[in-house]
Amino acid sequence: MEYLNQFKIIESLVVFVVAFFIRFIISKSLRKIQTKFGFQDARIVVTNKIITILIYITVIVVVSFIWGVDEKQLLIYISSFLTILGIAFFAQWSILSNITAGIILFLNYPVKIGDSITILEKDSPNNIHGEIRDIGAFFITLRTPEKELITLPNSIILQNNIKYAPRTNEHKLPF
Repeated sequence: MEYLNQFKIIESLVVFVVAFFIRFIISKSLRKIQTKFGFQDARIVVTNKIITILIYITVIVVVSFIWGVDEKQLLIYISSFLTILGIAFFAQWSILSNITAGIILFLNYPVKIGDSITILEKDSPNNIHGEIRDIGAFFITLRTPEKELITLPNSIILQNNIKYAPRTNEHKLPF
C-alpha cells in the first residue's frame, strides 16, 4: 500500500513538472509570436492567462484520476458547476453578451488599444468619441478629448457602427 502511494506521489510530481514546462514553452512561444507579428502586450498577457488556467484545470483533473477520483463523480461535479454557471449567465443575459463581445473583440480585434474611435449612435446626434485605453472582459474604456474616462459595455462596439482611426507612430492623439 505504501509503495502504491509513493508511486502516486511520483506520478503527481511528474504531471506538475510537465505542466510547468508546457506552460514555460507556451509563454516563450507567445512572446516570439508577439515579436514576429506585433501583437499588443495586453493580448499576449490575456492569452497566457487563459492558457495557464486551462493547463491548471487539466493538471487538477489528471491528478484527481491518479489519486482515484471516480470519473462519474468528477463528471457530475463539472456538469453541476457548468449548469449553475449557465443559469447565472442566462439570468444576466447582458453579462453573457458582453463577455462574448469581449472575446470577439479580443480574437478579431477590429479596434485596438490606442485607436481613436467614434461610436455612431443610431437615433441620437450625440456620438461618443475617444481613444481606447483598455479592452476588458466586460467593458471598453475610452478617454475623451476632454480627458474624461468613459466605460462602455463591449457589446456597444459590436452593436453600433463605429468610425475609427488606427494609431500610428506618427499620429499621436492630443488627449
